[in-house]
Amino acid sequence: MTAPPRLSAALRGATAGPRPHTLEARWLAAYAAGLGESDPRFYDPTAPGGPIVHPLFPVCYEWPLAVELRERAIGAAVASLGVHLIHDLALHRPPRAGERVVTTARVTDVMPHRAGTLVVVEFATVDAAGDPVSTTRYGSLYRGVTLDGAAAAAPPPRPPAPAAPVWQEPVAIAAGAAHVYTECARIWNPIHTDPAAARAAGLPAIVLHGTATLALAVSRVVARDLGGEASAVRGVRARFTGLVTLPSTLVVRGRGRRGAEILFDAVDGGGRPVLGEGAVLA
Repeated sequence: MTAPPRLSAALRGATAGPRPHTLEARWLAAYAAGLGESDPRFYDPTAPGGPIVHPLFPVCYEWPLAVELRERAIGAAVASLGVHLIHDLALHRPPRAGERVVTTARVTDVMPHRAGTLVVVEFATVDAAGDPVSTTRYGSLYRGVTLDGAAAAAPPPRPPAPAAPVWQEPVAIAAGAAHVYTECARIWNPIHTDPAAARAAGLPAIVLHGTATLALAVSRVVARDLGGEASAVRGVRARFTGLVTLPSTLVVRGRGRRGAEILFDAVDGGGRPVLGEGAVLA
């Protein structure tokens, strides 16, 4: 009998990087194009300060560090069981076209989850002067993976039921959306483009990237609640609660404001939750 996959709490503290990136204007524009953005400011490198940058763009320069950590500290067999569960981004300032940034990653927490093991990685990115640009807490749930020496986790408390949506907007997800996002973001993960890899990971078919789903939702919040000013965003937080298949429909729902936070969630075309506890800090 094959032993169930396991992770060790010794994973906490594992690091990757530092890794430098140059943020070419074409990469910034490609990311916006992969999300279907229509504002010409995303594509104008001649504008003062260059093109505006989508708030979720940091996932592009963070991804290589995530791959490095998975290869060195987690291993391919367990890594294939991971799904994106938590995303918590702090934008200290928007990235700028042409600048060089450096990203490091560190596993900050490893904890049992009712469905497996949750691993939280912090990605910290600074500019050439060493000043912070973005910090992301990225939580991956490794389904069915046991954490050595850990007691079973109790179910988390249910969050209070949200109020009725202030607005909602359907977003059509094309059959090729995951392929387009893969190339534009430079985020290559076969579960999003290879049906065999998706099935091997326990998925029914290829699914849209969690970061693409979140970025599409944030785009609607920016348009609806921030007058289209993506540069006003200083943070994004959400929990992934479902899968987006292709083709399909994503319905983003605005939930009003709570102080400086703009609340949102999203469901699929059948009303099943996809994103929960969403907040944009502006």
